[in-house]
Formats: sequence, structure tokens, C-alpha cells
Amino acid sequence: MTEQEAREEICRIGRSLFERGYVHATAGNISVRLDESEGGGFLITPTDACLGYLVPARLARLNAQAQQLSGDKASKTIALHSQIYRAACAFDAQTRSIIHTHSTHCVALTLRAQTPESVELLPALTPYFVMKVGHVPIIRYHRPGDPQAAHLVAHTITRYGEADKPIRAVMLARLGPNVWHDSPAAAMATLEELEETARLMCLSANVPEPLTDLQINELRQTFGARW
Repeated sequence: MTEQEAREEICRIGRSLFERGYVHATAGNISVRLDESEGGGFLITPTDACLGYLVPARLARLNAQAQQLSGDKASKTIALHSQIYRAACAFDAQTRSIIHTHSTHCVALTLRAQTPESVELLPALTPYFVMKVGHVPIIRYHRPGDPQAAHLVAHTITRYGEADKPIRAVMLARLGPNVWHDSPAAAMATLEELEETARLMCLSANVPEPLTDLQINELRQTFGARW
């Protein structure tokens, strides 16, 4: 993907998320890690930008050290994004895009009780959640942009990866999920599956039974599920 293609794709994905209610107001951000052939570094949505009205030329362009080169002022979450790329690429070198939203049902689940960071957002409720998303650890609340949250996220990615359970998402308590994949479109699909599963959990009158170990193992063997 060229830099220009990445700029246009970020704007397309942002508009799609906004129009379908996955993001609102100026919440959320999207980044892409550029190929070395494109000079490396990152593109990220500007601070306080509405994802529904992004302009390709105004996206923030940063170098490999996350120092801004051009465009509008970068989102304050670039420190978090750069740490996610660094940690996630150790287990999947194709990690190219990160999306952060304040998805309603995901956030709602973290409001039910204060939970330690060892707790995960959701059990293995549906086959596609197991196949497409996998484990989603909760990161305890920190203010937006807090460097400590970035360190905790990177540590969590490494901890799960070293346990042979590589993850594609974390949940920042009271804020929202960060998801990553090999393209903005694939990251969006992961986010959609995560939010839909959280919605099912919120709509359930009782805590639903998760899939059994036998059912999960069948998904691993048949589809290479991430759980």
C-alpha cells in the first residue's frame, strides 16, 4: 500500500465507522504503519478530528520515531500506537493498522465493575469472536494519553504473545478498544466483530455460557482460531 493509498483508506474507513455509529463526535483514531519503500514511519488521524470528515492531505505524517513531519497535529495516542506496533510486530510482522474507538457496548462492559487488568473483556461467546478476535485483555483505567497505559498495553501484548496467545485487541477501561491488523479494513472488521459480541453480552439477561474447550479446539483445528 502506497502512502497515498493509505491516506485514502484511512479516510474511507473513518467515514464508514462514523456513518454506522461505531464512532461519534471527535472520538477515535486510526493509524497506518508505512512500508520502508514509502519512507517508513506512520500516518495517523489528527487530534480532535471527526473520523467522518477526514481529508487525506491533512492526516499527520510521522517518522519512525513518531516525530511529526507534516499534516495537522497528530492524535495524542500516537505514543500508544507506536508501542502497540513495536510489541505486536514481534509476533505478527504484518501488523500495519490500528483503530481506536469508544465503542458503546465495549465501554459499557467495563462500567459494570472495576476489574483488574488480568481480566478479559469477554468470554468465548461466539465462533466468529473466537476465530476473528480472540482474547481481549482489559487495561485498567488511565487518563487519555497517559504514557503508563501505553507501557501496560505493550507489556500485555508481549505477555500474551509469549504464552502463545497472540492478541489483536486490548480494551482500555472506560475508554474503548484498540484493535490492529494488516490493513485498516481488516482492523475495522475485527472491531466490528468485537463490538457486536459486546452488544450480545449487554443484551443478555444472564451471563451466557461460553463455548466449551472442545468447541474452541474444533475451531482452532478447522479455522486456525486465535483463542
